[in-house]
Amino acid sequence: MVRALSGFTLLKTTPKSAFAALLALAALLPARAQPAPDYAGPVAAAQLAEPRNEETSGLAVSHRTPGLLWTHNDSGGEPVLFALNADGSSRGRIRVEGVTNYDWEEMASFELDGKAWLLAADLGDNFGRRSACVLHLIAEPDAAALSPDRELRLRPDYSIPFIYEDGARDAEALAVDVKERAIYILSKREDTPRLYRLPLAPATAQQPAAARFVGLVPHLPQPTALQRLIQRPTQGYLGWPTALDFSPDGTLALVLVYHQPLLYPRHPGESWAAALAREPVKLTPHDLPQAEAACFSPDGRALYIASEKTMQLLRYDRR
Repeated sequence: MVRALSGFTLLKTTPKSAFAALLALAALLPARAQPAPDYAGPVAAAQLAEPRNEETSGLAVSHRTPGLLWTHNDSGGEPVLFALNADGSSRGRIRVEGVTNYDWEEMASFELDGKAWLLAADLGDNFGRRSACVLHLIAEPDAAALSPDRELRLRPDYSIPFIYEDGARDAEALAVDVKERAIYILSKREDTPRLYRLPLAPATAQQPAAARFVGLVPHLPQPTALQRLIQRPTQGYLGWPTALDFSPDGTLALVLVYHQPLLYPRHPGESWAAALAREPVKLTPHDLPQAEAACFSPDGRALYIASEKTMQLLRYDRR
């Protein structure tokens, strides 16, 4: 039955049909992300014994040895990964043979097919001139093979030379999604950073992998006009992303900028590009001079932050 009322047409419906209509309407609405967990901090976690030239530029947790952290030097450093205990003391070093540290700016760790891996990302490109960048994959060694008194020499199990499909980019932020068997990279020197995706699979210099553009990350903090005049990372460049990580359960992305860590909750079934396109949850500023390294703990209940120009390791803990 249909009735007219003041120019509007109303359908007489049964409760069952009204409920069905509401369900249909709900299906058309955009999915909402789960609320972000609340992380308190930062608190001082440790003083790092490495890297020796105070250019900490990447940070990752071990997926083989509880309580172990990995880090490395920035551009101009040697191709070495440093293993650190939870108290910051040195556990050992891996010299990655057959490669150079042109500009290692990030690292990642993950477990795939029952095996723990380390990824050293040589992707820094301050002037956007590199014809290709490269990622080096190393099976994480048993901690018993590490010693602070000697280097462990390993060659990469494989490398991934890659190019960006739309031209060279500078980047310092990378994360691995093992379910997708994919690597995500977030560009740096742009007001609106760009997110790229490439396969987690070997490639060659003759046939490099292609990093495909998948979306913009538009809501990072931006400096004021006055701050832009101050040539310090925490002022003029405070919104540049310097690290990226995904939580172990795939529900959060962590983006580190020079001023603070940012969290992006992800709805089940949602792409990382869609999650990173939303407004982030801003954690308490870290007050480090040049924060360029960040990662989640293996259980996702803490996140770690480290900086160039200081040997301090900070921690945020989930409430």
